Amino acid sequence: MSLEEIRKKVIFHNSIDIWIAACTENNTDWKTPEDYKKFISYLLQNNLNLKAFNLCTHESGATEEDKTKFAEILSETKEDPNSLTYTIRLNDSALNIIRQYFT
Repeated sequence: MSLEEIRKKVIFHNSIDIWIAACTENNTDWKTPEDYKKFISYLLQNNLNLKAFNLCTHESGATEEDKTKFAEILSETKEDPNSLTYTIRLNDSALNIIRQYFT
């Protein structure tokens, strides 16, 4: 699912779903937690308004075993702000910042 498709569903999304959608748009593998952490670090450095929250695996929309495993690996390092799950408002500005990460 693309970023535009998930944006149309609701305004706020969790960062894991956004990461997967952005990777899908860019034909990039999303399954490496270290890459997700770099993505979150980039978003934080670019002052994107992120709100941390505890994501239960079943709340992530995880229908695939890989997605569930990914969320569980990230939850093991809660002390690292780049491992957290955030809510992100997918407005035009946020989409631009997210897409610039992949350029």
